[in-house]
Amino acid sequence: MFSKDIGIDLGTANTLVYMKGKGIVLCEPSVVAVDIKKDSVLAVGTQAKEMIGRTPDSIRAIRPLKDGVIADFELTSVMLSHFIRKTLKSRFLSRPRIVICIPSGVTQVERRAVSDAADRAGAREVELIDEPMAAALGAGLPVFEPAGSMVLDIGGGTSEVAVISLGDIVVHNSVRVAGDKFDLAIASYIKKKYGLSIGERTAEHIKISIGSAYPDDDEGSITVKGRSTADGMPDEITVTAEEVRNALAQPLSTIIEGVLDTLERTPPELSADIADRGLTVTGGGALLKGIDELISRRTGIPVHIAERPLDCVAEGTGKRLELHKELAKTAVL
Repeated sequence: MFSKDIGIDLGTANTLVYMKGKGIVLCEPSVVAVDIKKDSVLAVGTQAKEMIGRTPDSIRAIRPLKDGVIADFELTSVMLSHFIRKTLKSRFLSRPRIVICIPSGVTQVERRAVSDAADRAGAREVELIDEPMAAALGAGLPVFEPAGSMVLDIGGGTSEVAVISLGDIVVHNSVRVAGDKFDLAIASYIKKKYGLSIGERTAEHIKISIGSAYPDDDEGSITVKGRSTADGMPDEITVTAEEVRNALAQPLSTIIEGVLDTLERTPPELSADIADRGLTVTGGGALLKGIDELISRRTGIPVHIAERPLDCVAEGTGKRLELHKELAKTAVL
């Protein structure tokens, strides 16, 4: 009777937790800071992310998930346990039922790793839901209707695209190119053109500030500080929005190829539905300026940005919790 069921968007960049009856109650970076000498965890989440690029050799700020899947099982368990305890705020409540979203392209071994990590973190029962299904539910798409709904979720590690009908995924594609690759592309471009090394936090700041996928009339520039590769001294340059867009062209093209591949494999009847309804974009990548325009021009279908793209997957896990009894009855029938 004291159980608090929760849904978790276990992302490469951020982890969001949805509590049944309360909505999203936690959003923190998926980062763990570890003291290598003492083999102990120093910080998790926001506090750990602040240490990235600023720690001595004895301390490492680690992302336990890479490309949407678990890269470090032990640290993922520690991180999940921390977020679950922080959400429930008590060790005396009964173990929660947890719905966790995962990329649609993960292997059975990777699925088991996520489930085991949640078990070790204190779950009473664990259910895994495919990320694009959670994103579609959270975006309010009519996934249980006998018609095609298409969603593209651009997270930190993966971009998930799927066509959904009658409550199940008909066609899907998982591309391991997303927000992290955007940051890497920006950092690589600046290093190659200007001989300036910048960290991932600086690259992310550039992306958020002036990043775009399609040209716009209102474009600016930003001053970037880093370390010169020539002499190792601090230096700064000015980067324009057009340059950032050029840096992002390749990873964006890879994601769009994933969308086109999914469209090519979609049954004709559902393709007709998508031509009318279009594609809905969720995740942090949906916030990149002009991404809807770029995808629409490359695919020829209408593209919509979800109302709260960052929250869609977490809210989708919450809706899965709310629909548990109804869906269970449907499965029995």
